[in-house]
Amino acid sequence: MPGSLERTTDVSATPTLSSFRRIVVKVGSSLLVDHEKGALKHVWLEALADDLAQLHRDGRDVLVVSSGSIALGRTVLKLPKGALRLEDSQAAAAVGQIALARTWSEVLGARGITAGQILVTLNDTEERRRYLNARETIGKLLDYRAVPVINENDTVATTEIRYGDNDRLAARVATMASADLLVLLSDIDGLYTAPPHEDPKADLIPVVPRISAEIEAMAGGAASEMSRGGMRTKIEAGKIATTGGTHMVIADGRVTNPVRRIAEGGRCTWFLTPSNPVTARKKWIAGSLEPRGTVHIDDGATKALLAGASLLPAGVVRLEGSFARGDCIVIRDSRGAEIGRGLVAYDALEAAQIAGRNSREIEAVLGTPGGAEMIHRDDMALNGE
Repeated sequence: MPGSLERTTDVSATPTLSSFRRIVVKVGSSLLVDHEKGALKHVWLEALADDLAQLHRDGRDVLVVSSGSIALGRTVLKLPKGALRLEDSQAAAAVGQIALARTWSEVLGARGITAGQILVTLNDTEERRRYLNARETIGKLLDYRAVPVINENDTVATTEIRYGDNDRLAARVATMASADLLVLLSDIDGLYTAPPHEDPKADLIPVVPRISAEIEAMAGGAASEMSRGGMRTKIEAGKIATTGGTHMVIADGRVTNPVRRIAEGGRCTWFLTPSNPVTARKKWIAGSLEPRGTVHIDDGATKALLAGASLLPAGVVRLEGSFARGDCIVIRDSRGAEIGRGLVAYDALEAAQIAGRNSREIEAVLGTPGGAEMIHRDDMALNGE
């Protein structure tokens, strides 16, 4: 084996589930629904809910990315087996989303946990204004100790809908929510040196410190039978997650209590990141986004920002540029020096109206309530961070 792979299999750096604060658990359709019968796997789901409830009791933030709406909906609508036309998939999703949301609400509610449904599309995780809206909704649900249950909004999808291909969506949700761990429950217990059903001598790789070209090759090429909703999409999800500062683990979801099995050291593959969600996000803001405007702040605000505070309207002296909520803007001190950048929480017109005012005045000035911060500390990257 090449040296890079030997380092990959070193288990000395294997994390433990107890070390993570905010955890996203992705549940595929094949785990949740018996596709032959079109019915939920109730016993399995109850056991998983016990796992999630234990994480919740331990004080962790828990999010679920769940497939299954199309599989449930097609049963209710009595649609034939096999591939569905796009419009039939959308109709099945519309019916199935109701059943899926009710299922999660009931199974978590039985354990004293409130569930909140969030339906997203790719644009919600890529376009900054919508990204901020989704991020704030997730954050508020977690503040209330609810469990967000997130699914792709298949009813309005304009591209082919594929079963079980929520891996990349889960990775985007994990980075959007600043989660430090993404758990992909799968029909395999991790990444192998070769497809185990083809090569009985294939070895499980317990730890992947970095997703290299060699690791990507193990997942198969575009024509591989594993590439559609399989290992390749999981590796792509791993690249999204680890770049965003989120660790990822692939584990066998077919077993009873799959999350507890990870906690007890069961077979799985960990994908590590050298960063964390906060630093990765700050690098993205500082270096990857084109600024759309500038905010000039007073000395008091500068001192507060350097001490770790958010930027409040009261510290704003003037604004430049035509920017929208969620755009990146440059932050300059009273001498005009750039001290950082951040994602602004208000459009240019609204920001100008509340500049220099106390946050308590925002609702009176704008006519609607708004966030107290012009730029939240989590959406800010100061020079030197």
